[in-house]
Amino acid sequence: MQILAMLTMLIDHVGIVFFPGDSIWRIIGRIAFPLYAFALVVGYYHTKNMKRYLVRLAIVAILSQLPFQLAFGDGGINVVAALLVCLLVLYAIDRWRHPLFIMIVVASAALLLEAFDFDYGYYGLALVLIYRYSRSHMQVALHLLLNLVILYDKGWLIQMYSILPTILLVYLPLLLRAMDRLQPPRWVWRSFYPGHLALLALWQLTAV
Repeated sequence: MQILAMLTMLIDHVGIVFFPGDSIWRIIGRIAFPLYAFALVVGYYHTKNMKRYLVRLAIVAILSQLPFQLAFGDGGINVVAALLVCLLVLYAIDRWRHPLFIMIVVASAALLLEAFDFDYGYYGLALVLIYRYSRSHMQVALHLLLNLVILYDKGWLIQMYSILPTILLVYLPLLLRAMDRLQPPRWVWRSFYPGHLALLALWQLTAV
């Protein structure tokens, strides 16, 4: 997952810099952020030292800011800093569980992300919260709803493609388990390799 996230992010950024008129780079790049958001939630679950996790993100965000601005000519704040804000929100919600406090924290963070032009803005926070507090089919439904909201609010049509990694995260494990239950007959399994080679060889002979 980490390799896929890095690769698709690279493709997205290469498209922004070198091929701004070619949308396929950006479409592929829509895979990256959901994977990073999901990885943040997984990291939050499993970290043994929250303070170190926050510090690591903060250092990466600081080191990334100038290259971010130079590469994209963007006056906003990079996505790692946005993820840092999201992590702080998760920590605050789980530490102080009062509903009113949660509403204030989430609303304040969303306003902060928008006011200071963090990459992805409130969309990033909403997606992190979806991964943190929903499961299975509901994640897909809420992510789709979020994409529709952001399409209406900001016109981010291309962001609709970001639903793909959520679908994979939710349904691929189920698909793999279902496929494991489908066992071919032993004779098919054992004869497949020589059998398909024989058919290919026959096709080559008859094509001559």
